Amino acid sequence: MSGSTATDQHLRDLALLRRARDRMDREYTEPLDVESLARGVHMSAGHFSRAFKRAYGESPYSYLMTRRIERAMVLLRRGDMSVTDVCFAVGCSSLGTFSTRFTELVGVPPSTYRQRADTTEGIPGCVAQQVTRPVRIREAPVAARP
Repeated sequence: MSGSTATDQHLRDLALLRRARDRMDREYTEPLDVESLARGVHMSAGHFSRAFKRAYGESPYSYLMTRRIERAMVLLRRGDMSVTDVCFAVGCSSLGTFSTRFTELVGVPPSTYRQRADTTEGIPGCVAQQVTRPVRIREAPVAARP
């Protein structure tokens, strides 16, 4: 494959991956799996997973869960929904998995986060979302851990 052809294919793959990522952003409440996402962009599941991780630095599952946790944080800050309701509202089907991933990404369990949600009161939602964006604990600097 010539350099130009390889570059063209890479650019086509990136456009398809962006389409799949946009779908995850739009349909995060739906049950999405790697096979259906890959099928939607005409790739094999293995190729899709490898290409997605290379392009975005995380697996498709990890990306989707991070988006779901971000949305859950917003709902928990509102304070009008239980943790269980939030779990199902963001597309998770297991409260245990949701709580584990939430704690891994945010640093505290969802119930604790919900109790502390009043710390962003009075801050515009767009700012609160940015400053409370989840960071993987294993990737976060030690000083940033709660």
